[in-house]
Amino acid sequence: MTGLQYPRMYLYRRLVQAKLFIDRHYAEPIDLDCIADEAYFSKFHFIKQFKAIYQQTPHQYLKTVRMENAKLLLQQGTTVADTCYAVGFESISSFSNLFKRANGMTPSAYLQQQQSLKAQIAATPLAYIPGCFAEKYGWSPKQQF
Repeated sequence: MTGLQYPRMYLYRRLVQAKLFIDRHYAEPIDLDCIADEAYFSKFHFIKQFKAIYQQTPHQYLKTVRMENAKLLLQQGTTVADTCYAVGFESISSFSNLFKRANGMTPSAYLQQQQSLKAQIAATPLAYIPGCFAEKYGWSPKQQF
C-alpha cells in the first residue's frame, strides 16, 4: 500500500464540514466547486462521498435546505418575492416551479394556507390544543383566551 491513508473519521468530518457550509451559506450564490473546496475534495469525489453519506447530491441537499427555509419564511408571512431572494434564488418563476414540485403547491398558495391557519388558530385556540392537555389544566372547550 503506497500513499497516505486517512482515517474514515477524518474524511467524514470533512463531509460534515461541507454540509454545515451549505447550511450556513444556502442563501448565497454557492456552487459545487465552492462546496467541494470546503471539504478539500475534488468535486467528482466529493459528490460520490456526499451522496454515500447523505443519500442525495450536494445540489439536491442545497435545494432541500433552501425549500425548508423558504417554508419557514412563508409561515412567518414573508412575501413570495422576498422569500425567493432570501433563500438564494434569482428567479421567482424557477423558485415557484421548484417549490411546487417539492411541496405540491405554489408558494403563494402555501403562504395563503399559512395565513388562513394562523387566523383559525387565533379565532379558536382551544381547537388546536390536545384534549388531554386542556383537561389537565381544567380548560373546557367553551373557554377562550
